[in-house]
Amino acid sequence: MRGVNFSAYHKKQALKMWLIEKEPIYKVTSKFKCTERSLWRWKSIYDGTLESLKPKTSRKGMLHPNRHTDEEKEKIIKYFKDHPHVSFNGAYGDLRAKIAYKRSYGGFYNFVRKNNIRPHKQYEKYVPQPYDTPEMLGVKWQMDVKYVPKECFAGEVLYGHENRYYQYTMIDEATRERFIFPYREFGARTTVNFVKRAIAYFGYAPSTIQTDNGSEFTNVRKHGEKEPKKHALDILLDNLKIKHQLIRAYTPRLNGKVERSHRSDQESFYNYLKFKGYDELKKKMLKWNIAYNKRPHASLKNREGKQVWWSPLEKRADLLKLLEEKKEEYAVRFVKTPLTIRQAYAA
Repeated sequence: MRGVNFSAYHKKQALKMWLIEKEPIYKVTSKFKCTERSLWRWKSIYDGTLESLKPKTSRKGMLHPNRHTDEEKEKIIKYFKDHPHVSFNGAYGDLRAKIAYKRSYGGFYNFVRKNNIRPHKQYEKYVPQPYDTPEMLGVKWQMDVKYVPKECFAGEVLYGHENRYYQYTMIDEATRERFIFPYREFGARTTVNFVKRAIAYFGYAPSTIQTDNGSEFTNVRKHGEKEPKKHALDILLDNLKIKHQLIRAYTPRLNGKVERSHRSDQESFYNYLKFKGYDELKKKMLKWNIAYNKRPHASLKNREGKQVWWSPLEKRADLLKLLEEKKEEYAVRFVKTPLTIRQAYAA
């Protein structure tokens, strides 16, 4: 076979099986994975010794016939010394024009890199900065939306987007308390509705709501526009005096708390969920929301900064006590008539 290097021992065994043991040639080629032409070639050079079957030449120790000459190497090195800031494309074009350089661009680039003629630029390793998690509730919320997995739907399959469901999530960074709600669509109008529900459920309005750059949260400037049209969410938050903070594009780790909660949703809820309609999904999501806020979280810490296995509701109760003790240090805007989670789902 082409590209296969047979040892002298295997060649001898193949010839022995064919010439001495009188096996059919097709059996020999099948066993040793060689061609008939190779057997005849080995037979013509075999004189009874292994030395005669050893390869006379090997490409492993041979230099490539089209390798760079010493003269070309000197000219390339000199060119890069004289032009330290030139690009690879510029260098390649000049060398082709001035010294009739005939290599391909890929060969030229690999040669320069392999011989360290133009060293790789050393960049400082990115060190992520510690995230400033607020110590008091109502300082910052994170919001996001995710698809409800199609595999969970066990009802009648309809055409279009009738079977698509979306989960909106709002999480308080200090307590890790969450409010989630299902919708049949996602967009600006749905986002506004969800924010109102979340504020009514939590019982207070935050200073900041942090989101990604999705179209359901912000408007992208169109071609020719000086400023994008104001998003419905921004209009609502301006009226409520809440800052809308957008994370840097393509960096979901900045919204890590809500993203991590989505992973918990998948592992503990969606992997076992089956529903036939919106109302059933709503009821099951309500139960899961209550269970999530009651189960302990390893990320929560007490006032001394020590890790404690508190549930978000326990952390919330502790912060409310702290708020009563130090009213002058913290200012939380409470809602006059907060809703229970069941009321928030029914509203």
